[in-house]
Amino acid sequence: MKPQRIFITGGASGLGYSLALICAKGGWRVCIADRDIERGEAVLGSLQKIQPQTIFMPCDVTQFDDLNAAATKLQEIWGGVDVVVNNAGVAQVGSISDTPLSDWQWIMDINLMGVVRGCKVFTPLFQQQGHGHFINVASMAGLLDVPNMSAYNASKAAVVSLSETLQNELKPHNIAVTVVCPSFFRTNLGQGMRSTITGMQSKLDKLMAGSKLNAADIARQIMRALDKKKSHVLPHRQGRIAWYAKRWLPRTWYQRLIHSQKK
Repeated sequence: MKPQRIFITGGASGLGYSLALICAKGGWRVCIADRDIERGEAVLGSLQKIQPQTIFMPCDVTQFDDLNAAATKLQEIWGGVDVVVNNAGVAQVGSISDTPLSDWQWIMDINLMGVVRGCKVFTPLFQQQGHGHFINVASMAGLLDVPNMSAYNASKAAVVSLSETLQNELKPHNIAVTVVCPSFFRTNLGQGMRSTITGMQSKLDKLMAGSKLNAADIARQIMRALDKKKSHVLPHRQGRIAWYAKRWLPRTWYQRLIHSQKK
């Protein structure tokens, strides 16, 4: 794939860093953005050894001005950007009765509104240059409905809906949108997780450890989707099977399947 210019939120670790690494090795101009300044500066050196033009920008996706400043800076130094990856996200687990509204507001502001801000900021730039590609990282949680994850599920389902809407809305402007829906895989998502369920961290660690795919595997699938301008990326086979079951089985059968997974 021809080298391009890419901006990645949450780019200092996990999937974001894996994407940055692949692009740097491919000769792309890479900008990683992250609110963790210490981590961002730490990984910048390793990326610059591969691609000296790699840059890091401190960025909090809950702050519109941070994203707007990033878009302005990239237009100044690169003359634009070809791919924007809205990757930053957090996790929350808990029943509807136990999850405080403040947790709902927190996760929506990052998982949903962070993507909204990214798309809103960079769409005018894409329109001005006549092309662009958004990669919005959602989750299989946005397609399925596992109990005790209502806030997280809803935030990711909204990212799926937003992405599918923008696929239609932005197509006339030569702007592509891909939504990525991975299942659990080894990442640092659990570090900032909020949970009202005892022992959830250890359960999450087991789910992540059991994944047959890692961040690099998923990053490679995203790169292939970029090349082919695919609308959806569902990396995990088990996740795809569960989604097909939800779509085609009677609801009561699917619910029995979901509850059987909890035992």
